[in-house]
Amino acid sequence: MSRLRIFAEGHPNEPSLETSEHARISEELGKVGVRFERWEATADIQPGAASEDVIAAYRRDIDRLMQSEGYQAVDVISLTPDHPEKLQLRQKFLNEHTHSEDEVRFFVAGRGLFTLHIDEKVFEVLCVQGDLIGVPDGTPHWFDMSEQPHFVAIRLFTNKDGWVANFTGSDIALQFPRLDA
Repeated sequence: MSRLRIFAEGHPNEPSLETSEHARISEELGKVGVRFERWEATADIQPGAASEDVIAAYRRDIDRLMQSEGYQAVDVISLTPDHPEKLQLRQKFLNEHTHSEDEVRFFVAGRGLFTLHIDEKVFEVLCVQGDLIGVPDGTPHWFDMSEQPHFVAIRLFTNKDGWVANFTGSDIALQFPRLDA
């Protein structure tokens, strides 16, 4: 189940808001410029499906975003608990960083925890199958896929070279819960 928790910057154990209601999550994130949507597949997607099949199942929504937001590239990332580089990949995303383009992820399967640091607040967004999150460029955030990752996600990019992180040097991500906590 999707979940949003909002914290004051210095209070990682005291959420001021916690909700699993999708409309409320979308509304709260929309206030700070973050896109949050539910998508439905046009075909049944099975674990291990080819990237082309995953993209084809969501082609209508992908095309809509590519046309309206100017995204130039799309791909699929899939991680499982037996991935040989899971610990290195997890560590890569755990520190606060920004991007020079929007970070757009649609969860075809599994889950992941996006945590956004906006206006002295921390927005913890648990994304699950069917959730799309669009984090605007320049937004400080971090991502946790857990120690035992299991997710398939469609990624959309403006930059055809894909994901480039600019780390902030802040240790704020260490103060807040991880996905497995």
